[in-house]
Amino acid sequence: MSRRDQITMTPEEIVVFLDQQRVVTCASQGPHGWPHLMPLWYLVRDGDIWAWSYTKSQKVRNLERDPRATLQVEAGEEYAELRGVMIEADTEIHRDTELTTEFALTLFERYGAGAPSESVAEMVRAQAPKRVLFQFRARRTASWDHRKLGGLY
Repeated sequence: MSRRDQITMTPEEIVVFLDQQRVVTCASQGPHGWPHLMPLWYLVRDGDIWAWSYTKSQKVRNLERDPRATLQVEAGEEYAELRGVMIEADTEIHRDTELTTEFALTLFERYGAGAPSESVAEMVRAQAPKRVLFQFRARRTASWDHRKLGGLY
């Protein structure tokens, strides 16, 4: 068995890992040809990663121009504990304010460890018209979990 096969996560392990983590790094193609990397809070919905951003942000402009994105979620400090998922994805940008509001309330529930307060809900409703949603649909996924090597490099 190859080293690659030894460290690849199962689909079930990927689901658990993505549920445990908090930040996805999104790489898009910047306006000058350089990769543009940005961290985003995210939700997994029906197998796709979803995130939001301000409509006028650079990453929105980049993904409007070229909807291909590479996402990475990672964890671990030492080599023997490194694990992560890299996803090459097509991006769909959603501009529906109602969908954005519903997404954001769920996002704040996940990151705030409970139902959002009324003040947070008001803030979300005020921000939703200024934001868009990204739906990242995976084309190819790679994963690794060095813990599976049992400390062997």
